[in-house]
Order: sequence, then C-alpha cells, then structure tokens
Amino acid sequence: MSTLLVPQSCVGCGSAGVRLCDGCLGRVAAAPERRMPSPCPPGLPECWSAAPYTGVLRAAVVAYKERGEAALGSVLAEVLAFTVAFAVRAGRVRGPFAVVPVPSARRSVRGRGHDPVGGLAAPVVRRLGVCGVEARVWPVLRQVREVADQAGLSSPERAANLASSLRVRDGSGEPPGASVLLLDDIVTTGRTLAEAARALRAAGTVVPLAVTLAATRRK
Repeated sequence: MSTLLVPQSCVGCGSAGVRLCDGCLGRVAAAPERRMPSPCPPGLPECWSAAPYTGVLRAAVVAYKERGEAALGSVLAEVLAFTVAFAVRAGRVRGPFAVVPVPSARRSVRGRGHDPVGGLAAPVVRRLGVCGVEARVWPVLRQVREVADQAGLSSPERAANLASSLRVRDGSGEPPGASVLLLDDIVTTGRTLAEAARALRAAGTVVPLAVTLAATRRK
C-alpha cells in the first residue's frame, strides 16, 4: 500500500520501481578489491571493500543505515556477499569460516533503532551458501564501554576512543570455522576493525580478513 502511495525510485539513477536498480547495483559491485587505509593501524587485517564510499553506494548506505530503509538491506547484503566471494576466489580466506559483524555503538543502535551491520550478517551468509562458500554468523563481539561518535575524530583520537572497547562474549565457545572474517559497513581509518581484530585474537581466534561495503577516501 505504501509503495502505491509513495512510489519507490532508485537511490542511484532515480528510475522507478526499486531503491537500487540492477544497473546501479552492477556498477556498485563491479570491482571489489583490497582497500587499505593509509596510514594502516597496527593489527588491521587485510581489508577488501566493494567500492569507494561515494556516489550510489554512499547514498544507499546512508539510506539503509541512517534512515532505516530496510528494503536496501537485501541488495547491500548481495554486495557484501559478492565482495566476500571475490576475496575467497582470490585465496584471501578459505572456508569454512565464521563471519563476525562489528557491533555498532550502543548509543547509535538506540538512535537508529537497528544495528545496520548486524542485520546484514545473516543474509550475507545465506548468499554465500548459495555460491558454495561455507560460512556461519558468529556474533560474539560486544562493547564493554561507551565510545564517542567517531565522526570528526583524527586517527589517533579514534584509536584512543576505541582502545579496549570490544570483547568476545563470555561462553562464546570455539568459532564455527578455522578462521574469522570481520564484517563492517565502512572502513575509514581502520581503527574500528583493528580493535575488533584485537579482541578476537585475544580470545585465540585467527582473523585474516575484513570485508566492508565501502572505503572512505582519505585526504
């Protein structure tokens, strides 16, 4: 009913029908590759992203993450799964592996009403299964203290803000796979992913790879 009242249009090209049309989706997911921040923080796993955080992909991420447009979750999960599968084919990680979503700050979850990355993890794993890639969601990371909003912070400030902020939940057991793949929406300085990897390694897990939807171009 709501679609009839307010027709959907693509966040990329404006064409009617869906929030991300096949043409724009194809361009967003056309060239996943290794995209490491510079400078690279200590402990950051190799990081692959679908595309730079610009244009169509940025518009889709903002609409899903900040405006709660759940319909975009499905196509963004496709983009993430394609990027993971591309990295698997390149030999960067081997299945079976555990997919660990990086948790959003508790304040952000309360404000948005959802956990954007956590909501993408299960559909990503389902799509990987269709592609013959064996993986399971392992949502074991938790925040042990509040952190400030990262926007506007320098890399050293982000490091101090995030230091020892994540921990593996007690009683999580062994990961469902030989290694862990970290999942997040955007990599900027890499400090969040490095902190997530530190927490997982402290619990004895191997973290060879992180995959994100987008990578911010640093000035």
